[in-house]
Amino acid sequence: MATALVVQNSKTGGPGRWGPWLTEASLTPQVVQAHTGAPLPSRLEHDALMVLGGGFMPDDAARAPWLPAVRRLVGEALTRGVCYFGICLGGQLLAQHAGGEVRAGHGTPEFGSTRLTLRPEAAGDPLFGDLPPAVSAIENHIDQITRLPADAVWLASSDDCPHQAFRLGPAAWGVQFHPEADADRIQRWATPRLAAHGVDRDALHREALAAEPASAEVWRRVAHRFARLATGAAAPDAAAPGAPAPGTRRTGSTTP
Repeated sequence: MATALVVQNSKTGGPGRWGPWLTEASLTPQVVQAHTGAPLPSRLEHDALMVLGGGFMPDDAARAPWLPAVRRLVGEALTRGVCYFGICLGGQLLAQHAGGEVRAGHGTPEFGSTRLTLRPEAAGDPLFGDLPPAVSAIENHIDQITRLPADAVWLASSDDCPHQAFRLGPAAWGVQFHPEADADRIQRWATPRLAAHGVDRDALHREALAAEPASAEVWRRVAHRFARLATGAAAPDAAAPGAPAPGTRRTGSTTP
């Protein structure tokens, strides 16, 4: 079975529901808890790479000394066309690595279930095409991508954070939100941090529970599409015009 290297950057920031969703579509996640000191491979010998969230800036090697190794893997994924999905910190890292800008403590923080709006450019995207024009996702960030890389395809925004999702090339995505997180993850968030921003954790949880049936359906579909692209088994409705045929975009693949 094909595999995805999943880089975990914090104790509570695991792959969540994307783990079983990827497995359903024949892509097995192999999680490396980099925040514990677990070693990352020197070379990407997987069919896909996912980098999860964490409370760091993308270049914060002083507090997160494993990030330079993650950056090297991201660069390799981009160079070789290996499917990449970056969540929150992982999306910011992708943007910064490719020439975009990320700023700490910028704009209005977003917490809990947040309404996202898809841009017209999303219509032909392999992951975001044909999704509802507005969908909710869980947010937990105070830092933002303030400028996308010059060649990025801008896919989604929210009222308080313009750059919610983007694509680089045919096979690399970055998102600011957390499609892997269900509503119950909010209950593990630090109450003092939320209170400092005037946010009530219980209220966030209730709102996320109400939005979860619809949002889970959307993000499960996206997870399956990503897995099918990584394994070379993309469904016809997940193919973007002009994109390489599924299964032909990677070199040095370990797909059977």
